[in-house]
Amino acid sequence: MQIGEKIKFLRQQNNLTQEELGDRCELSKGFISLLERDMTSPSIATLMDILEALGTNIVEFFDEDEQEEKVVFTEDDYAVKTDSELNNSICWLIPNAQKNRMEPIMVTIEEGGQTYPDNPHEGEEVGYVLEGSVTIHIGTKKYKAKKGDSFYISPDKPHYISNEGKRVAKIMWISSPPSF
Repeated sequence: MQIGEKIKFLRQQNNLTQEELGDRCELSKGFISLLERDMTSPSIATLMDILEALGTNIVEFFDEDEQEEKVVFTEDDYAVKTDSELNNSICWLIPNAQKNRMEPIMVTIEEGGQTYPDNPHEGEEVGYVLEGSVTIHIGTKKYKAKKGDSFYISPDKPHYISNEGKRVAKIMWISSPPSF
């Protein structure tokens, strides 16, 4: 394994210059340059500092098993939580999506049901009504959306979604960063 080449790849992937990486690790730009060309070797402690600055760790760095990133997920991968008190269910479409920049869920709201009220938080939320109709509550305001409509929430006020219709409502809801 070419340690220097792999460090250079990770540095470039993080959009860091040699000087920026060196500053984060209290090392010189020259040392980083020599390291990336495999002209010097770091101590274990120095390597661990560099890897931490690059967002990885020593185990991941030396893991030679290149695991292919999963792209397609099926129903077997989904996690579903039903809330009988609020008459809804949430289906997490991407396992462990909370580690990603966004989290897509499928929300099914029975007649008279609603999502759990969410307090103000940072980020953005986008939804698309797949079935039925919903009412989006943001602060004291209400907005209606029906099948085929989409909505955008800047979650700086308390908010939730209810189903005041006579049929089940189903929405695709994406939150960035994940908050579900």
